[in-house]
Amino acid sequence: MERYLKIINARILTPRRIINEGTLIAAEGRIVYVGEQNQELPGALEIDAEGRFLAPGFIDLHVHGGGGYDFMDGTEEAFLQIAATHAQYGTTALYPTTLTSEKQRLLDTLDVFESAQQRNTHGAQLLGMHLEGPYFAMNQRGAQDPRYIRNPDPEEYKEVIGYSRAIKRWSAAPELEGAIELGQFLLSKNVLPAIAHTDAVYDEVVTAFENGYTLATHFYSGMSGVSRRNGYRYAGVIESGYLIDAMDVEVIADGIHLPAPLLKLIVKIKGADRIALITDAMRAAGMPEGESVLGGKTNGLKVIVDKGVAWLPDRSSFAGSVATADRLVRNMVNLADVPLADAVRMITATPARIMGIDGQKGALVAGKDADLVLFDAQVHIHKTIIGGRVVYSRDAVNAG
Repeated sequence: MERYLKIINARILTPRRIINEGTLIAAEGRIVYVGEQNQELPGALEIDAEGRFLAPGFIDLHVHGGGGYDFMDGTEEAFLQIAATHAQYGTTALYPTTLTSEKQRLLDTLDVFESAQQRNTHGAQLLGMHLEGPYFAMNQRGAQDPRYIRNPDPEEYKEVIGYSRAIKRWSAAPELEGAIELGQFLLSKNVLPAIAHTDAVYDEVVTAFENGYTLATHFYSGMSGVSRRNGYRYAGVIESGYLIDAMDVEVIADGIHLPAPLLKLIVKIKGADRIALITDAMRAAGMPEGESVLGGKTNGLKVIVDKGVAWLPDRSSFAGSVATADRLVRNMVNLADVPLADAVRMITATPARIMGIDGQKGALVAGKDADLVLFDAQVHIHKTIIGGRVVYSRDAVNAG
């Protein structure tokens, strides 16, 4: 591998501006220069961007699968193929996400993560595990398996957290008995608690936020809105997410889970610095539409992928997203009327800050990792670069 990577003639999206006809230089996996000077570097790998946009690599905080695989398949092959699939769409780093299951399957999945992470050389970086469940409100379970939904069990979650340092986030319903104690314990172990699949009302969300639950998982999906109880109206998690200014929210911007008016509303109230775009993709992402499986291939839920989303077989509800990162950015620009720089920030700088990795990733600034994505005006990915190394090139695929 060449010591230097040089990208010229790029429209570079920096945290403060767009540099037209810009140059970026990386050395040994890190950015060393961003600006307008085209410096001579004999022996460098030089890429002519031909006027395309150069942005930080996309960071997906919440993804279950893609390319025909799910992380709950429990194999290294699944982890590696999912990482490679999403890299084709601009994702340079992701957090593999589990589904509600029995404890042993979680432990087994954590084992596979650690081995796959070391072998992963051609896909999006596997930064850490996101456990989604099993501590959820049954009424808001969505496509999560009801057989395994339960209240937080201190003996169980302490064993799971102690089992692996790979866990970076755990999503739960904060109104459940023991959920506040769960959040406090997670914080003590540097694991981010997140609100998900919940029937909480405003007061419960405020208490949860004060005890570490600062992120709302897939905003609007699997969470309460305004409800009536004994004639009185109560604000739910959705309204709480708006009212608590410092609450971060995940958005599945596939244009289906949330239509354009809701995307616009979230942006208007929360702003790009509090929104993390996520795919929440299941195994059918990047695959032809038709029958698929949500969760593990052997014991998962059969679903139907049609019109850009996964459905339960009776089509009574969505059963998962098949979005890719490029589609999220494109939709925020085209459906939500968001400036490109803001849309990119929602899938780079904001998720990096949420997960505490903004010192290394999320912006094109000297000293940060050379995780880069090159795309055209329609946000079609031309190259994905991780640590200064090209892992996907549209030209190479077309030539092949």
